[in-house]
Amino acid sequence: MLIDRYQNLIFSICYKITADYFAAEDLAQETFLSAYEKYSLFDGKNEKSWICRIVTNKSLDYLKHSGRKQIPAEDTYFAYQEDESQTPEEACLEKEVRAELYRCCKDLKPPYDEIALDYYYYEMDVGEIAEKRNRNVKTVQTQIYRARGMLRKHYGKKEGKSA
Repeated sequence: MLIDRYQNLIFSICYKITADYFAAEDLAQETFLSAYEKYSLFDGKNEKSWICRIVTNKSLDYLKHSGRKQIPAEDTYFAYQEDESQTPEEACLEKEVRAELYRCCKDLKPPYDEIALDYYYYEMDVGEIAEKRNRNVKTVQTQIYRARGMLRKHYGKKEGKSA
């Protein structure tokens, strides 16, 4: 009886909200199933607005969740991916900077040279360095702090020469 009475109305509401013919068909079916299941709780007043409320809620829920369910096509997926690759210029500059960092670290006196290499060049964690060198974490932190100061001085001298 509900389907015969409201079939066109329900489908048109679904289609207007979703703008998707096939989704509208599915949502119309879900609306009638939900109305059938909850009909015993319905008080009998204003049947049309009751079923319209159900279809509106179902359609809005579909719109909220449809973005998560969609699997993007290959061409649209890659169009929205950020290009994380470097330009040749950036790659060359990074290579030069890393080579300079390596040279500066090697110029430090022991044990700061190896600590600086591990921390700044190889990007190791303080805990990893401490474990690798069989030292206390606090000792490694102190050595990193001192190596940082030495590197600052070293880079400062180079900047002073080129200016």
